[in-house]
Amino acid sequence: MGLLAVLTPKTTDLLQGVNLVLVGMMGSGKTTAGRRLAQVLRYRFCDTDALIEKISGQSVPDLFAQQGEAAFRDLETQVLAEVAGYTRTVVATGGGAVLRPENWSHLHHGLVAWLDVPPAVLSQRLGGDRGRPLLQGSGPNLETRLTEILDARRPYYAQADVHIRMDTAPMSQVVEHILAAIADHLAKHPPRGRRTSSPH
Repeated sequence: MGLLAVLTPKTTDLLQGVNLVLVGMMGSGKTTAGRRLAQVLRYRFCDTDALIEKISGQSVPDLFAQQGEAAFRDLETQVLAEVAGYTRTVVATGGGAVLRPENWSHLHHGLVAWLDVPPAVLSQRLGGDRGRPLLQGSGPNLETRLTEILDARRPYYAQADVHIRMDTAPMSQVVEHILAAIADHLAKHPPRGRRTSSPH
């Protein structure tokens, strides 16, 4: 029996239906890992940026360009409030979702895991991505720009329940690492007081 087969039922039992919320920098793998985690945990998957695009009828870059970051953040808070009412869902958040204090009241309805990826790795992943509003104009200084953003956000990401340092391992190993970290945390800190039943 593989490690994933051992970790998955243990983590599912410990989660008690509570959402798993992934935070971290753009390019940290929240969506990719989130989809895989939802699959193995038999949870739903939700990407807040995708929900924002659905609500607004615009892409995230277009929202930033036409309405500004503040308008985007308002929609993000609205979406996080809605998602907080879900259960048994893996939620991939946008990289800046941690910046507003009011968002944390929504994020902490679930177990929050920070996927922490070094700027050098993020730079490699995002080098060809032209759709990131906060990276426009970075050019050859992309890693420096990512380091600046991460340094500014680090105190916010650090409010997560679980801190998971990531590298370039295959996704199967990444998922195992995340499940193990979550199971270890929940064994010591059961999710009492978090939302475990849907209000709907």
